Amino acid sequence: MHFSTDQDWLKRSSLLVLAAVLATTAMAQDAVPAMDDPHLKVIPRTASEAARIAAVTAPTTDFTTAQKFEENSAGAATVRARSDADAFSQPSGNITFEDELDFKVGNGLFRKLWVSSPSSTLASDGLGPLYNARSCQRCHIKDGRGHPPENADDNSISMFLRVSIPGTDADAIEQIEGYIATRAEPNYGTQLQDFAVQGHLSEYRLGIEYADEVVALADGTTVSLRHPTYTASDLGYGPLHQNAMLSPRVAPQMIGLGLLEAISATDILANADPDDADSDGISGRPNIVWSHVHDRPMLGRFGLKAGNPTILEQSASAFVGDIGISNPIFQAGEGDCTDLQADCRAAIHGDGDDRVFEIDQTGLDLVTFYSRNLGVPARRNVDAPQVLRGKQVFYETGCTSCHTPSFVTQRLEDRPEQSFELIWPYTDMLLHDMGPALADNRPEARATGREWRTPPLWGIGLTTQVSGHSYFLHDGRARSLLEAVLWHGGEAAAQRDTVIELPISEREALIAYLESL
Repeated sequence: MHFSTDQDWLKRSSLLVLAAVLATTAMAQDAVPAMDDPHLKVIPRTASEAARIAAVTAPTTDFTTAQKFEENSAGAATVRARSDADAFSQPSGNITFEDELDFKVGNGLFRKLWVSSPSSTLASDGLGPLYNARSCQRCHIKDGRGHPPENADDNSISMFLRVSIPGTDADAIEQIEGYIATRAEPNYGTQLQDFAVQGHLSEYRLGIEYADEVVALADGTTVSLRHPTYTASDLGYGPLHQNAMLSPRVAPQMIGLGLLEAISATDILANADPDDADSDGISGRPNIVWSHVHDRPMLGRFGLKAGNPTILEQSASAFVGDIGISNPIFQAGEGDCTDLQADCRAAIHGDGDDRVFEIDQTGLDLVTFYSRNLGVPARRNVDAPQVLRGKQVFYETGCTSCHTPSFVTQRLEDRPEQSFELIWPYTDMLLHDMGPALADNRPEARATGREWRTPPLWGIGLTTQVSGHSYFLHDGRARSLLEAVLWHGGEAAAQRDTVIELPISEREALIAYLESL
C-alpha cells in the first residue's frame, strides 16, 4: 500500500507506541476480568498486562524531559497537528483505507442539512418541527467547541438550554442507587429549541447578561470574570413551570470520543473516591445512567454531566433532541415536542413515507463511526523548557487529581483503532462538585446540580485555531484558559487558590503547558 507523508509519520508513531506497550505482552492464563461493557467485544487483560499498564500510566515525578510517547496523545490513533481549522476533522491515524470510506460517509451525514417534511428529498426530510440546528456540524463547527452568542445580533446555534422539573418517586430508576428523579418540563420537554419549521412557533429566544467580577492575583494582575444570567424569552408555548431548572450547554469538541469509550470502566471506577477516603478534598463519583440500547444501568461517559453511556446513544439523543430526527433508539418523529404542543405532534414527519425512521440504523451507525474516529492531534512543544515547567506546576498543584493524564484502552476485537492504546486525555471521566459559581442546579441521573464530568483537555490548545474563539467551560463563560482555571471551585478550590498565588512566570508556564495539549 502506498503511504502519504502524513501516513508514514503516523505509521512510525504507531510502531513506537506498540514497541513501548506491546512488545513484551503475551496472553497468559492470569486474566483479570474487566467490568462488563456490553457494547464492546473486550479481550480480558492478563495480570501481567495490568501491572505493566499501571507502571506506564503512573504519574511522573521527572519534569526535566517529556515522557516517552507523550506527544502521541491518542497512541497509534494520533494525527499530525495541522495548522488550519481542520485540525479536529481528521480520521484516526491508524484507520484502514477501507474504513476511511465509512468515516467519510459518516462525515457527510454529520454535515447534512435536514429539511422539513414533506419534501422531494426523502432522504433528508424530517427536520424538527422544533430544532436547535439543521445538522450536527452546525453546532460542532469543524468538530470543535461551540460558543455563546457574542452580542444581541449573534445567534446561539451552538448553545441551548436543557430544562426539566423535579421528579417524583415514580420517575426514579430503582436499579440506579442515588438516581435523582426529574421529568420533562410539561410545555417544553427536555430542552428548549430556538428554531422551528414553517408554520410553527419556535420555543424561545436565549438571552444572556453578564456581570463582571474582578479577581486580583497575588502578583497584582487582575482578571475579569463574567457571571452569566440566562433567560428564556419570547416563549412560544406558554410559561415555564414554576420549578423549571435550566442548564446552559455549549457544544463540546468531538475528538477522541472512541478512545474515551474504550477506557475500561474498571479503570475509571478505580479513581472514584466518593467519600474522599484519602482526605485530599477530591471526591470523584461515577454517573450511572440507563442505557436505552442495553436496557440496563451503565457507566455514563458522554455529555457535560456524563449523561449518556455510549457514543451511539449520545448521537441518537442529539439527533432527536437537537434536530428533531427520529431514529431506532429515540423513535419520536416529532422530536422533543410535548403532549401539549399538539400542532407539532400532528405535523407531517419524515417517517411518513416508506422509511420507518428519519435516519435509519445504518445512517446512525455511520455517524457514530465518524464520531468515534475523529483523530486527536499530536502534542506540540513537549520538550520546551517553559512547557515542562508548566507541566510540573500542573502536577504539583494537584490538577491531575481530576485531569488524569493517561490510560491504556482495552483490547477490543472489533475496534482496532481504539484497541490497547496508550492515550493522554487528561480526564478521569468522573463527576466533581465544582462549587456554587459553576452550578446549574439541575441534576442529571446521579449528577447533582453542582457536579460536572471532568472534561478532556487534549486538543484544548488548538481551540482558537479550530473554533475561532477561546471560550471554555460548559457555557463558554471563560474567555481564556486562565479564566477557566479561576472559575474552578468546590473540590478544585484549593488548586484555583494555588494558581492565584503563583508568580507570573509559573502561571505563564502553566498556560503554555495547557496550550501544548
